[in-house]
Amino acid sequence: LGLIRKTGKHIGEHCKRLGVHFNFSPVVDINTNPNNPIIGNRSFGEDKINVANKSLALMKGMQSTGILACAKHFPGHGDTNSDSHKTLPVVDHTKARLDTVDLIPFKRLIDAGVASVMVAHLNIPLLDSTENRASTLSPYVVDTMLRQQLNFSGLTFTDALNMKGVSSFYESGTLEVAALQAGNDVLLFPEDIPAAFTAIKKAIQDSVLTEARINQSCHKILKVKEWLGLTSHV
Repeated sequence: LGLIRKTGKHIGEHCKRLGVHFNFSPVVDINTNPNNPIIGNRSFGEDKINVANKSLALMKGMQSTGILACAKHFPGHGDTNSDSHKTLPVVDHTKARLDTVDLIPFKRLIDAGVASVMVAHLNIPLLDSTENRASTLSPYVVDTMLRQQLNFSGLTFTDALNMKGVSSFYESGTLEVAALQAGNDVLLFPEDIPAAFTAIKKAIQDSVLTEARINQSCHKILKVKEWLGLTSHV
């Protein structure tokens, strides 16, 4: 674990030299499905305690340098047999199974102060029964589970919104509004930024989204920038 923490520290130092403030790691998914086409050796392994311990060491190493880490892919992409870049994987896990296996590393890192969490594009019917709705767009997964039940107050990132796990089922604009409604703070890789911007403005005008909801995420982003020292003038 000491070596992993040291590696995280070196990664953080290199990120700083490059002017990078966030590193979208560690992957805290538990690779419980040997046929998983996307997680595999991105994971620290098949055991939840091993994954939690090693992810935590990497996170602490990076964040000790002032580089912000990101635990992904919430609530756990380890037991899938398809790739969310290409389709929407279905995970038939109960909340109890997630609590006792997949969420263990997330809980450890959240308790230790991880700066951000990235939400996966997974369809989990026992958590959200809406047809073809990815966990990224689920208020229950993002707001109820992550924020309220796990007491996570850091930044919440979507996984990339150009991935087929969401882009196959939602048009640009509609997708970004749904991601904000679910409680995400930062929307990664919208396919059509002007369409997203227009749809979000219209959603506020139509009271589908509130200005307070947007301000909440903006305030969190500004606080992170302040913590990083990006508000001070050289």
